[in-house]
Amino acid sequence: MDVLWAPWRMAFIDQAADTKMGGDEGCIFCVKPQRDPAQDAEQLIVYRGERCFVMMNLYPYNTGHLLIAPYDHLSSLELLPVATTAELMLLAQRCQTAIRAALNPDGFNLGINDGKVAGAGFPGHMHLHMVPRWNGDTNFMPVIADVKVMPEFLQQTYVKIRTHLLPLLSGHTP
Repeated sequence: MDVLWAPWRMAFIDQAADTKMGGDEGCIFCVKPQRDPAQDAEQLIVYRGERCFVMMNLYPYNTGHLLIAPYDHLSSLELLPVATTAELMLLAQRCQTAIRAALNPDGFNLGINDGKVAGAGFPGHMHLHMVPRWNGDTNFMPVIADVKVMPEFLQQTYVKIRTHLLPLLSGHTP
């Protein structure tokens, strides 16, 4: 049997276990945007709006996987104020445009996992997943080996998306 190594997954497993045990990291959607904006690249925060922000998924399903979340710690889309929902969807539109320009995907999956039973990793804080897709991006690796091969470092993808996203939002006043 061949062994495929994905040691970067251990950080995710440790973090998930720590969070479930009440670790000091807490909700990433609350903690990360409270940090100094000078650390945004390190935190993978691509954009900060008035009510919502955009960050890259540290453990992406595909290259360019973004998370769009409100600053408010609310568990469900139905609980968001109308203005927050509007900004969340505006950011989704602009992110989709930026990802198309930066990465040229063939399509997208957009989704909200509402509740733990629906697969939410942070069920207390709603967020929208935006996953770029390419023809043929699913192959035997995730199906047989439960391993996803990522072709680019997160920081390289971060720069590409941010470069295309910021001009789209420069005139936006939430």
